[in-house]
Amino acid sequence: MTPSARTSTDRRTMLRLIGLGAAATVGGGALAGCSKEAGSQGSATNADAIKAVLPTYKRAELLKPDIPGEGPIPDGYLSYPRELVDAVTEPPGRGGPPIQTMSPWWGPTPPPLGRNAYLGAVNGKLGVEVNPSLQDGLTYADKLNAMLGARDVPELLSAPNWEVDKVARFSDAVKALFTDLTDHLQGDNAAKYPYLAALPSGAWEYSVWGGRLYAVPFPTDGPFAWAMFYRKDLLGAAGLATPTSLDELYEFGKKATDPAKGVWAFGSVFEMIQQYFGCNQTWRKKPDGGLQHKFEDPAFEAALAFTARLFAEGLVHPDTVESKGEDEKQLFNSGKILMYRDGLGAWQGMQSERAKELPTFDMQPLPVFGGQGAQPVIWGSEKPIFYTFLKKDLPAERVDEMLRVLNWCAAPFGSREFELREYGVEGQHFTRSADGTPALTELGRKELGAQYTHIGGRVPVKVRSGDTPNYVQDYIGYYRKHIGQMEQDLFAGIKLELPANWSKIIQPTEDKIRDILRGRRPVSDLAQVRKEFLDTGGEEGRAFHEKALADNGR
Repeated sequence: MTPSARTSTDRRTMLRLIGLGAAATVGGGALAGCSKEAGSQGSATNADAIKAVLPTYKRAELLKPDIPGEGPIPDGYLSYPRELVDAVTEPPGRGGPPIQTMSPWWGPTPPPLGRNAYLGAVNGKLGVEVNPSLQDGLTYADKLNAMLGARDVPELLSAPNWEVDKVARFSDAVKALFTDLTDHLQGDNAAKYPYLAALPSGAWEYSVWGGRLYAVPFPTDGPFAWAMFYRKDLLGAAGLATPTSLDELYEFGKKATDPAKGVWAFGSVFEMIQQYFGCNQTWRKKPDGGLQHKFEDPAFEAALAFTARLFAEGLVHPDTVESKGEDEKQLFNSGKILMYRDGLGAWQGMQSERAKELPTFDMQPLPVFGGQGAQPVIWGSEKPIFYTFLKKDLPAERVDEMLRVLNWCAAPFGSREFELREYGVEGQHFTRSADGTPALTELGRKELGAQYTHIGGRVPVKVRSGDTPNYVQDYIGYYRKHIGQMEQDLFAGIKLELPANWSKIIQPTEDKIRDILRGRRPVSDLAQVRKEFLDTGGEEGRAFHEKALADNGR
């Protein structure tokens, strides 16, 4: 899911505000020099071949969590440690030339190397200079496409999953431009870089192209794609009950919407409505064999009709009607919408920032319920948020140096390395609150831009802060309550590189469905949209996915 708005807050809350959760959008997209040829059939790498090249996982835990995570659920900590430890005992750098990096950032651009004390402090610990280039996250795709098309990449490149997924025939670019890391990180070889080996195997699986390991993943901090957030404080004040069914959700919309007061019940909600109706994210197996796309599922049509009704009756904010929902965080924070869907990664930052101005502010995810007799399905994935690639044809010793740097950048919570990476230097970039939690200073907010965080991966954790005292328990509690409802990924562990005709029809089809939602086309047009989808690439996509399952014995 792409971040939706800039903000001028600190680095810690920035990452939480942009909502980088698990969702990934799949669009068309073209890449100069690497664009997908018409008729390209795609490929699927066997799950066993992927497992064979993964690092051997070894958990790295410096502090015992207060709330242990389970599976893809992160560990939770209810306090910040008073005593930190050294996770890395010697500088990872070997005095090589500066390492040029490029990564996205959604905020004011920090000062560059030479005028940034934070970069100087971290580089002093690394033993090699890292020279970051931060690019506007909102236009990162343009920069990435131009760079790949020109075959001119930095030594370390961070690429968001939602941008990579839009690059047709991306595997060709990977093989042509980036270092094959398999021999460095496969199996027990990863023990040399213990904090990379501690990254979840589910994230590493997505870092394989053509049966070889090419990237270091930045894991998601929770696998759910979306949650339906609501303003608990405003519902309570207005005497509105929290909906527990689709009928109640509709009635809530009617009672809560008051255009005269500038209040509407909903922003974007269609993705969650589909899950309430039990729609799969993309494909599901049919009882008689083969695959059914969700556009063919009667539950999808029911979800579409339900949501279109919310739009038609004026229960959705006009700004959402006219756009793709870019300003919904602001509308939600100001109470102009009372419910909308967002990534769970947005939760803590929004709660923290708004509560400073409105202490009663309370956003919570609506518990998931089924609709019209259907069992709900929760969409999710362990797909990483970012991938970090190393430039091709580097000497082996340079690759080792860079992997050691990335290992330092992945040092876990409870370490001095983690604190320096996330907050800078105490007394300069941050001060400590009474409970020991770091709080960025003005200089910290100016100089930090996730320069070392996004490139290195990290084992995700959730940590209590004074301004979000209940967040960790609420976050992990929501996951524990609903993890059993997450849809089982039919293609887990299989690396799919999709056919050209499939890739290019996704965005146009989504645009047609958006027109139906907004009332610009009737719901009955879904039949025609479905036919166009199947005729121009959907059937080819079905055959491709069915073959991928058959080849893996599923």
